[in-house]
Amino acid sequence: MSFSDGFDFLRQGLVHGLGGFGGGDTGSLPISFLSFNQDASSLTVGTEEGYKLYSLSSTDNLDLLYHNIDKEVFIAERLFSSSLVAIVSLDNPRTLCICHFKKGSEICRYSYNEKIQAVLMNRGRLVVCLEDSLFIHNIRDMKVLHTIRETPPNPRGLMALSTNSDNNYLAYPGHSSIGELQIFDCVNLYSRVSIPAHEGQLAALKFSPNGERIATASVKGTVIRVFNCENGSKLYEMRRGIKRTATIYSLSFSPCGQFLACSSNTETLHVFKLEDKVREAGSPVCGSPSDDLFGYIHNVVSAGAVFLPAQMTDTLMQSRSFASVYHNLSGSRNQCALVSIRGSLRLLLANQEGCLNIYNLDSAEGGECSLIQQFRTAGEESTLDEGLVPRELDPGSPGPSSPPLSTSTSPSTSSSPTYAERLKNRTNEEMTDAEKFHEMKSATETPPKQCFLLDDDREFPPV
Repeated sequence: MSFSDGFDFLRQGLVHGLGGFGGGDTGSLPISFLSFNQDASSLTVGTEEGYKLYSLSSTDNLDLLYHNIDKEVFIAERLFSSSLVAIVSLDNPRTLCICHFKKGSEICRYSYNEKIQAVLMNRGRLVVCLEDSLFIHNIRDMKVLHTIRETPPNPRGLMALSTNSDNNYLAYPGHSSIGELQIFDCVNLYSRVSIPAHEGQLAALKFSPNGERIATASVKGTVIRVFNCENGSKLYEMRRGIKRTATIYSLSFSPCGQFLACSSNTETLHVFKLEDKVREAGSPVCGSPSDDLFGYIHNVVSAGAVFLPAQMTDTLMQSRSFASVYHNLSGSRNQCALVSIRGSLRLLLANQEGCLNIYNLDSAEGGECSLIQQFRTAGEESTLDEGLVPRELDPGSPGPSSPPLSTSTSPSTSSSPTYAERLKNRTNEEMTDAEKFHEMKSATETPPKQCFLLDDDREFPPV
């Protein structure tokens, strides 16, 4: 999810308010947005001088895959580990460009009648969020399959898209003042369920890896809930805090779906464990530690729930964090992610001051997570592997031109030379229509079930 709020930060001229890593580098560029890709195998960082793509395949090094300095962008979403990136620039905020970053080629572009607030995609669908509507595209040919119009005002572009092809769901706010959540089926194109998730407005949304569950948080930020996407039933309720409210910035499931991380504007990063609550004859609810004090309280409250006020019962029955991190990156917007790196579960935290922290998460014991490594994502130039240096986009090279902005609510494709003309006059860097189609098809194919490396670009080879 990209941070459009970060651009208000930029335009207000608060550049000097973003300090450097460890309180040092005052010359570092402010970060306007952060975005982990669908499986958190890479991190996108945007500044006023373009955007960078980093590989997250190791805890030892932070490899810079690509650095675009052609234009200032505020949305750059990478499709898994492929070379396809969806880009929206500041100079043309109503136009979406799909680019092949390794070849420096633009595959297609679409324009809308309003500023684009957010873009999300998986291997089947690409969703463009405007303030009052949502456009659902078939990602292979970018045809508009469905338009959800007159949605509640959504200036932050809050939405979530499942990464699973079998449960291809879209979630977005269904009300402007309360926490109503809408789940939309992006394959069969109908509204599946409406969920009264919170009393206050929604602040963060995230689907589980299999798309069967969705985690939500409100603007109050004290309670995190997980719902079933099929029928809207509440599965889990976790308490981040009792009295202290917080601004929730991000939610993230682990690849196995058993852990849920939550980052906010506070100095604490919480990780919750979602264990199956299956009650067997004569045994406590699975997941409640019956052999410790909290387990004892949990069992007592469960037995005497009918004698206690409902609000007290709800508070005592809510799960507490399984693991946590106390960090010094509070104050600026951040993003968290749970990812498996070389077979070990890691907790990542990136913020708009240019820091990326990697923590170890003990999946058996929990507790306080230990810091493994710290990296800077802005203010210092990283070195690209010479064998992977992509060509930058050349503003003077032939290719699709920027179309006039559409005056209707439907997106419009850009006018471009005919295929024969382009084939005749093409340069070595320019892609033909057939090559572009092949790139889209290759990038959106589901990887094989057998063991493979998500960070291995050979899974999605260029033509």
